[in-house]
Amino acid sequence: MSNPQTLPSAHPSSSNPIPNSFTFPPAYSFPPFFTLQPNLSTRRSQLQKWSRLIQRWARQHSLFKLSLDSALDTPLFRNSALRKRLSASDGRLVVDWMASAEGGMRAEWVGGQGAGGSGKREGGGMFWVFWRREEEWGELVREWVEETGQRGVILTFWELREGEGARGREWWGMDRELFARCLETVVKRRKAQVFGGEGEEGVKFL
Repeated sequence: MSNPQTLPSAHPSSSNPIPNSFTFPPAYSFPPFFTLQPNLSTRRSQLQKWSRLIQRWARQHSLFKLSLDSALDTPLFRNSALRKRLSASDGRLVVDWMASAEGGMRAEWVGGQGAGGSGKREGGGMFWVFWRREEEWGELVREWVEETGQRGVILTFWELREGEGARGREWWGMDRELFARCLETVVKRRKAQVFGGEGEEGVKFL
């Protein structure tokens, strides 16, 4: 049976309220889940389950970046009923796996690609969580602009990320750095042009 657990209220924003509960997968109720096992096939299954759990958690909380150090003390990695928590070293291995080709590139340490990002060593182990890939985010924004009749109009990054018109969209509140990377995937397809410098960026969808 899945395990609903009350979430802490430390992270909500007025624009993206966090639900009062999160439904954990069945594996979350078993103590061995919180220690990566030496058997390779068992470990791979664990890593897949942790990846899906982290992605679901981030999506429900409208989060795009996590601090591993801080998250280890939240219900995401700590089951208080079992008195079990994923260790910091195992947590880093989970993120490393998510950042690998085998893990589907579903994470990235802030400050660099794969397992070598500076976020792994500094700033509390910050990492991006790609519950949608960058190209998927870029296409979602492009489709929304098309549907709202704003194709050919220069829109600021701020309007798209935090403006009233985009409120309620899944990308609302996304970090500027990640948002720029997502739009770059559209630019590479020659479906958009980006103008201006950092902090004053605008984009026109073609």
